[in-house]
Amino acid sequence: MRKGLITQGAVLKSIAEYDELGQSAFLAKYRFSEARSYLLLHEGREYDSKAIAGVAHKWDHGRALLPEEFSGGKDHAAAWLKRAGFEVKSVKNPDWARDEIILACHLVMANGRKGLDANDPRVIELSGLLQLMPIHAEADRNEKFRNPNGVARKTFDIATRHPDYRGKPTNGGALDVEVLHEFLARPTEMTEVAQLIRQGITAGDLQTLPLNDDEDLDDYSAPEGRLLMSRHRRRERNKGLRKKKIAAVLRQGGTLACEACGFDFEEVYGDRGSGYIECHHVVPLHEAGEGRTKLSDLALICANCHRMIHRRAPWPTPRELRNLIENRRDTVVRIPVQQNAAERGTATKYSNHSN
Repeated sequence: MRKGLITQGAVLKSIAEYDELGQSAFLAKYRFSEARSYLLLHEGREYDSKAIAGVAHKWDHGRALLPEEFSGGKDHAAAWLKRAGFEVKSVKNPDWARDEIILACHLVMANGRKGLDANDPRVIELSGLLQLMPIHAEADRNEKFRNPNGVARKTFDIATRHPDYRGKPTNGGALDVEVLHEFLARPTEMTEVAQLIRQGITAGDLQTLPLNDDEDLDDYSAPEGRLLMSRHRRRERNKGLRKKKIAAVLRQGGTLACEACGFDFEEVYGDRGSGYIECHHVVPLHEAGEGRTKLSDLALICANCHRMIHRRAPWPTPRELRNLIENRRDTVVRIPVQQNAAERGTATKYSNHSN
């Protein structure tokens, strides 16, 4: 049985059995609980999506999936049902992303580190802005997604986690605390970040970013959030800019060696490595607005150093990474490679023979 390989006909048979037995009896028969994340919509009615998807396997593969064999989330049941041509809606809204919390935290800090009420015009405006952000798919949002009540609650979650707050904090997550501490540690920079996100969403530039890049952005550490990081990566991958940067360096008599470690792809790989090098956009995320990218904003960097720069914030410049590499080379003690047992035995034999 291949999980998820269910047909539209099998889903319709499951729906028919659900209607015949009723929700409680259907769920009890197949040991499912009520849906907590997604509901299947069909002809004006709502169905427990995980149970329907699991039972659909009975009609296509001879037995229903057990509840513990799969999840009801967007990677399993919800995705399978959508693939079969059905509409699925979210029961609860997704967790707040860092970018969203940055905007809410900025509002709290601007309000004297206090939470705001749902009827505050600033909360209503932020609610509308959050609904334009492309971070969460439409299918993952319900009718209350980031409404003023939810935004107001988030401002109190943040405000009551401030170190100076003496009352009992409201419910909130670890990410609220992380972002708040970023604002406390780097107030000017994080304010600039919030303004850039706000400007990008309002202007439309950040509304259409492809956040499902082939390279997972979670591999990169960026307190400034996913949207600005995605725009940063898009600039680095601009083939036209990369070619212009390479041409400019060669025109000035330079080589395509990594500005951090000195690695030269052509030296090592010959023709296969000729003309290859990655570009790193050196302007910090909190400063990189909508201005045109200049060639001086780009540094030539090898893939390893590029990954190391992005791995942990704050990101070092290529020069700083080069200094780190050089200091490391100076301080690391070279340990001789130890001989294995066979090599030691051979060495002893020849030593004894020479004696």
